[in-house]
Amino acid sequence: MGIDVGATTIAGGLVTGAGEVLEVVQAQTHRDGPGTAVETLLAVVDGLLRKTAEQGLRLAGVGIGVPGAIDPDKGAMARTLHHPVPELADLMLADQIQAQTGIHVFVDNDVNALALGEWTFGLARGASSLVLLAIGTNIGGGIINDGRVMRGHGGFGGELGHVPINFDGPPCFCGGKGCLGMYIGGRQMAMEAGNRTKSHPESTVLTLAGGDPGAITSSMVFEAARAGDSLGLAMVSEACEALGASLGGIVNGLNPEVVIITGGVAESLVPLEVDILQRARRYTYPLAFASTRICIVPADKRRMLRGGAALVLYELERQRAEA
Repeated sequence: MGIDVGATTIAGGLVTGAGEVLEVVQAQTHRDGPGTAVETLLAVVDGLLRKTAEQGLRLAGVGIGVPGAIDPDKGAMARTLHHPVPELADLMLADQIQAQTGIHVFVDNDVNALALGEWTFGLARGASSLVLLAIGTNIGGGIINDGRVMRGHGGFGGELGHVPINFDGPPCFCGGKGCLGMYIGGRQMAMEAGNRTKSHPESTVLTLAGGDPGAITSSMVFEAARAGDSLGLAMVSEACEALGASLGGIVNGLNPEVVIITGGVAESLVPLEVDILQRARRYTYPLAFASTRICIVPADKRRMLRGGAALVLYELERQRAEA
């Protein structure tokens, strides 16, 4: 069973050992009101357990991807500023669900799980190393090296959206400034576009939002750029340059075999792949860049569910190796 916990939606699925998603259920994270994410999660698990029994399937375990830093051994999320699902912080989620199901439960950062899914079933299958960037409302990252997830000492490994690329850049909610996420994270792009339309009221970006700066989305910024709008073009160029610089740091610093860029914003980035790679090339060692396969793919909920299933396989194998 693979589960993806998001700030707005919790999705779960039954996944075979070959990565085929058999069943999918979804529910609004706080469908019963603020602070009810745990109740929603348990209901999703219950629904999938019933489907497992109805189909006569054997469940090997439950893998849950959650947004934020986590101690995977405890199965608890760290309490951080601007937590997307605050009621999950410090909660021993793995223990609670294992008590309910009686089977193995593993919890990890959602992008770590997504990276494991691509490494086990997807675009990085068979690769020795992988870096995955999930560019959505914010930016998450997952790193696999020599077959191991690089979680970091305190669970913050892979927070590549908070690596600064501009020392004089805008302040970020993490406490730093000039972070990658300030230039290409969906929420920040939308907010910045809203601010810039004050001096560019004629912008297509504002027209697409019906004249309401608060209704602007990052996809509108990309759409305006495709139409030749000067504000959209400027912001998209900044975003692509920021991503290129970040890829340079990833390629030079980690030298992975594969880099995957995905997430909600990635759909807008696919047509810009050649431009992004040209920019990235300027920040990298030529030989390192030439030996790295970089893929940009739109978000897919089934990929997230396969990530949860891959987390189960990964952790069970790790337990066997350490026994």
